[in-house]
Amino acid sequence: MKSFMGEDFLLGSQTAQTLFDSYAKDLPVFDYHNHLSARDIFERRRYDNIAQLWLGFDHYKWRAMRCLGIDERYITGNAPDKDKFLMWAATVEKIPGNPLYHWTHLELQRYFGISQPLTSDNAHDVWTRCNEMLSRPGYDAMSLLERCKVAALCTTDEPFDTLEWHIKLREDPSCKIKVLPAYRPDRFISIESDGFPEAIALLSDRLGMRIETLDDLKAALQGALDHFVSVGCILADHGFGGYQYGRGGDAGAAFAAALSGRRPSEEQIFQYKGELQRFLASEYCKRGMAMQMHIGAQRDNNRPMLDRLGPNCGCDSVGSSTDPALIGAYLNDLVSAGTLPNTVLYCLNPCDNAMLSTMAANFACAPVRGKVQFGSAWWFSDHVRGIQNQLNELMETGLISTFIGMLTDSRCLTSFCRHEYFRRILCDKLGDIMERGEYPNDLERMGRIVRDICYHNAVSFMGLH
Repeated sequence: MKSFMGEDFLLGSQTAQTLFDSYAKDLPVFDYHNHLSARDIFERRRYDNIAQLWLGFDHYKWRAMRCLGIDERYITGNAPDKDKFLMWAATVEKIPGNPLYHWTHLELQRYFGISQPLTSDNAHDVWTRCNEMLSRPGYDAMSLLERCKVAALCTTDEPFDTLEWHIKLREDPSCKIKVLPAYRPDRFISIESDGFPEAIALLSDRLGMRIETLDDLKAALQGALDHFVSVGCILADHGFGGYQYGRGGDAGAAFAAALSGRRPSEEQIFQYKGELQRFLASEYCKRGMAMQMHIGAQRDNNRPMLDRLGPNCGCDSVGSSTDPALIGAYLNDLVSAGTLPNTVLYCLNPCDNAMLSTMAANFACAPVRGKVQFGSAWWFSDHVRGIQNQLNELMETGLISTFIGMLTDSRCLTSFCRHEYFRRILCDKLGDIMERGEYPNDLERMGRIVRDICYHNAVSFMGLH
């Protein structure tokens, strides 16, 4: 039996171990999609205890605790932080095989030097040890990123955000990490949402301009995008539930209806979304930005919890599979118009793996390696099996050597151990191919592929400088 999460964790052969140790382990991290706070990083936020760091924003952990029947008071409520941590520790020992189990212990090992498993028996001791270390120099928000060799990261920001903390970070000579905003215009695409008029009002106030027509909105989104680029933005991020896309019609009339509080017809919604998606992609292309498309989350299923806690409270799930005709039509319209940016396609429903992998390859074109990407296993799929399935799909129907690798999609500053998690699974997969004689025993050649996937491909694809 292997030792608990030791040096060979997730590595099934000596070849895999060598690939990880010699080519992946010490690479820097470029995390191009997460939900961290630029303000926390700039202000070098410190955490009074491990519960604040781990449980304050992590809806992954909240879901697991609710499934164990733990009262909401100990999850998002007003229970003392130590009691919340003790409840989390009691949860951890009950979730074998869950990525949260792996991530929790990787973080304990890498940040706090604690190698024994977290249980309800030792939770008090772990609480004390972690909190003592968090009180030391070198455990503020910036230092936690440096501990995991984070070279650059992209937060998630709406067009009406001022980006003041990103600007301060750019002007701070002591900050060695690139903290860049990512442009997320979801609320302006979701014309059917109750919050659409509010989003228009926020953007109008931010830019000091009246937004009364679709042309006004496009001009405002351009202005916001120029501001983002001036602060270092290199990519956009779009989130979709069921993907919707259409052509033709009068998108301006649909916009006017929604702005006045009337719901456009389903056909008008599709047409408006198509018009705005084409417009935004063309703007990204002009600016040399990449575009991410996260597809398939069915959000906010539990309405009482939404009313009580707001969105992102842990009540989302995998949505239906995506119509390939709609994704294909969108990408085809962009490539036909010469406005296709470097694009990453993510699916939450694993039924879409083969579709997105093969769809991405349809739009490959020189000189970019992997112009359209089938993105990393996302959210409910970023466990061992999900990552393996995504890698298998890329190897079999795409081109894995051009893959841009892992991201955390996280709100926690210690989540960057997930890059190590991914790198171990990747090296195990590629090492296994070599062990079976499906690829030559050429460690240096395979090692270059590992390095590219873990870091260099993303840097090149996103244009990180």
